[in-house]
Amino acid sequence: MAIHPVSSPPPEGTRRIVVVGGGPAAHRFVDALGARDGAGSFEITVLSEEEWFPYDRVALSSALAGEKDLTLGAPGFWDRPGVLLRSGQRVTAVDPGGRRVRTAAGETVPYDELVLATGSDAARPPVPGADLCRVYRTLDDVRQLAADVPRLAAELGRRPRAVVVGGGLLGLEAAGGLQKLGADSAVVHSGKWLMSAQLDEGAGQALGRLIEAQDITLHLGVRPSAFHFDGPSDGPSGGKGTGARATGVDLTDGSRLDADLVVLAIGITARDELARDTGLAVGPRGGVVIDAGCATSAPHIWAIGEVANFDGQCVGLVAPANTMAEVCVDRLLGGSATFPGFDTATKLKLSGVDVASFGDAFGATEHCLEIVYADPARGLYQKIVTTRDARTLLGGIFVGDAGPYTTLRPFLGRELAAEPGAYLSAAGGEAPETDLPDDAILCSCNNVAVGGIRDTIHAAGSCEGEAPVQDLAALKDCTRAGTQCGSCVPMLKKLLETELTRSGIAVSKALCEHFPMSRPELFEAVRVLELSSFEDILARFGTGEVATAGRGCDICKPVVASILASQRNEYVLDAGRGALQDTNDRALANMQKNGTYSVVPRIPGGEITPEKLAVIAAVAQKYSLYTKITGGQRIDLFGARLEQLPEIWKELVDAGMESGQAYGKSLRTVKSCVGSTWCRYGVQDSVGMAVQLELRYRGLRSPHKLKVGVSGCARECAEARGKDVGVIATADGWNLYVGGNGGATPAHAQLLAKDLDDETLVRYIDRYFMYYIRTADRLQRTARWQEELDGGLDHVRDVIVNDSLGIAADLEAAMARHVDSYEDEWAATLKDPERLRRFRSFVNAPDEADPTIVSVLERGQPRPATAEESAAGPVHLSGPVIPVRKA
Repeated sequence: MAIHPVSSPPPEGTRRIVVVGGGPAAHRFVDALGARDGAGSFEITVLSEEEWFPYDRVALSSALAGEKDLTLGAPGFWDRPGVLLRSGQRVTAVDPGGRRVRTAAGETVPYDELVLATGSDAARPPVPGADLCRVYRTLDDVRQLAADVPRLAAELGRRPRAVVVGGGLLGLEAAGGLQKLGADSAVVHSGKWLMSAQLDEGAGQALGRLIEAQDITLHLGVRPSAFHFDGPSDGPSGGKGTGARATGVDLTDGSRLDADLVVLAIGITARDELARDTGLAVGPRGGVVIDAGCATSAPHIWAIGEVANFDGQCVGLVAPANTMAEVCVDRLLGGSATFPGFDTATKLKLSGVDVASFGDAFGATEHCLEIVYADPARGLYQKIVTTRDARTLLGGIFVGDAGPYTTLRPFLGRELAAEPGAYLSAAGGEAPETDLPDDAILCSCNNVAVGGIRDTIHAAGSCEGEAPVQDLAALKDCTRAGTQCGSCVPMLKKLLETELTRSGIAVSKALCEHFPMSRPELFEAVRVLELSSFEDILARFGTGEVATAGRGCDICKPVVASILASQRNEYVLDAGRGALQDTNDRALANMQKNGTYSVVPRIPGGEITPEKLAVIAAVAQKYSLYTKITGGQRIDLFGARLEQLPEIWKELVDAGMESGQAYGKSLRTVKSCVGSTWCRYGVQDSVGMAVQLELRYRGLRSPHKLKVGVSGCARECAEARGKDVGVIATADGWNLYVGGNGGATPAHAQLLAKDLDDETLVRYIDRYFMYYIRTADRLQRTARWQEELDGGLDHVRDVIVNDSLGIAADLEAAMARHVDSYEDEWAATLKDPERLRRFRSFVNAPDEADPTIVSVLERGQPRPATAEESAAGPVHLSGPVIPVRKA
């Protein structure tokens, strides 16, 4: 197909570009054109069918839990001159001859160039009842599901049964999200293993074990043959707003699954109906056919993203959509960029499980070599595909531990610097330090090459080029690397530091502008000099006018507060330390988004007596608190006002409970299974050990929060390897794992020592925690700390087990001082009237409850009302609010 050239714009005129669709591809197109069209020669109108600003569809699973705003770009992105976003505008017709489009409202919008970015719809199978099922594709779909689960639970009086059809990425995200909302999820997948389009059988089976461990039921190798619904009801469990409730799903093997909610996630169908009606060429299986320049079969009409069919394919991934947008912009500006084809590499976190796949993951290349490490019991699978001589990287698959993906992805098609087994981290491999070539793609989402990043660092590339870029945030802004999925950020940071060091530019480790020292350096200096106040520390080591005035900043003040708490273990709000703390530490409670606080009593090892449960229930009822079982085997009580905290804690402390310190950078929980006490598989008393560890390390302040898990056998029900310290029982003792974290960059804990007796286990954990506290950077999790230590885990083992630095006794003594001096912060607060004064919302605050506060029932639980809800009176809400800015 011929490429349609774009004529040069008239010197005094502007070209009108109309973009149909308001998804990520449209957003990237507008962003790229705005960045490159310095002359302002284009006027852009985006006609979006949805009512929202363009949002990140990749992150829909986080929206299901109401966790974050998905809107793409900065808040003022659409306020720029020459750009108009019109939401809720569906385009119904295109007139290629007259160069204009018509909207459903009957309005005609002229264009000089038209860009189709209409995306895709969720596919529905040709099966009876499929039109009534929910789908998992858009923000509105997710909002509806978030409302369905709690409402169904309230109506049914039990956990709803959700059946998700599709065992690919979206299906697993949907199943995991629904499970977290309170449904019992089951997945139906036609393949013999999950994610069969991206993973081979070994990886799919490993993934299946991890998913099943989350109590999600799998039905593999079968398809639905019929979906059953009853008549209209008050519960919105059917599709298209029918009110019909799902009752079951028939499968092709003759079985039937009971269901209250059915969600389809079997793939996408290109939204090409507008192109078809216009007479544009479409593929046999759908999608607007484009050439390498993103031009369609009609002059002045382009297509990008999921609706575009290139080389017979439509692909629903963000990286190709971004590349198409960039290519289209280049063509409109007179360039000759071409779309290189689909990069189907994926690194995602599905239902809490790391999964990555890239290149020739299935080993289809002739005479290729597959190097595999598999540990089915742990749900680990790592495979690297190379050429026959084991030198050139062709692809890979990682499940359970996708750490090597970040290092390997830029080397696709290149010679590896070491034998392939060195990159299999699950097998104990350690990849060598290697320079990346300039043409290697570091950020595949945004197609950013290493050379461009190096140029920017040395002020020879983009972002004005006025001075070297020495800050990671600025480097991300300038290059776009690391701004999409974030998986390349560790490599980006490493590249930045390497290039600055080679240029003779010292990589600053200063804590902030007031302290030229790093946190570990400051910690050691304070310890050696036995300094006891922020003023003394600032006077001795601080720099700058603000430091001279004794004020510090929001970075150094909490760090100093943490250092003092770690070393002295005194009441954290005394002696002027209260002003240093973050909001949560000042209130000894976790502030919620509506200004109230949560209360979390400590429940060591998850073990609690019926009497204490009754007290928690009575407190929750008395103060109208929302109650939630946390992932760390505690009961969280939400909705307490600041002045209520002492009253609540008095009742809890009198009943023998203490603060769980869920508000501080300290030990949070020690999670355990029931172990040998009850479980027929248990080989050690995991509950007893968990209680011992939690009581030992309670109140231990650290650079970041700490979590521990203790499993009574290798079945790992306490998920110990996802914790900073994981303890797993064996017939010969305890295996000790360290450096596991959740959060944005999850990591599995690594084996430090095995078959330990109780005394040795505790001694090693003492050393590990105290060594981390002394040497980690501010807000640095144990996983990242271990990675950045010279020698990594081997260095940690030398220090902790072999005492290579000769400091083991000192570390143990420091921990002993913490254990001996521990006092529950809330018990100490209640004893002192002066300390209690902090918990009045203002000096003359009344003791009575505020009569304007309205509780709104949600899933049978109280929560504070919004201002609008308070004005309207109590209402029944269907589920969590998913934040996205409306256009």
